[in-house]
Amino acid sequence: MFAIIETGGKQYRVEEGLELNVDLMKVEAGESLSIDKVLLVDNDGDTKVGAPYVEGAAVECEVLGHNRGKKVVVFHKLSKKDARNTKGHRQDFTQIKVKAIKA
Repeated sequence: MFAIIETGGKQYRVEEGLELNVDLMKVEAGESLSIDKVLLVDNDGDTKVGAPYVEGAAVECEVLGHNRGKKVVVFHKLSKKDARNTKGHRQDFTQIKVKAIKA
């Protein structure tokens, strides 16, 4: 059984027991979370597709914690101008574990 959910403007394919990193959410670590933006649910060939979301479907998750991703270095150089600019960025994310898929 799997589902496709939407959170943070992105879509994820999830199964029970899967741990994944999603965009930062304002939920404390250790709390449970219910995501009701379910786009598709597949239960061994029985597929339900939403328009845009499947009614009554939800994915129960547990928040494992908050973290930051790897540093991305952005380097700009203008040739023949002796101009250089370096910036760094680290994306914040929330790590969740899927407990159950309710269809």
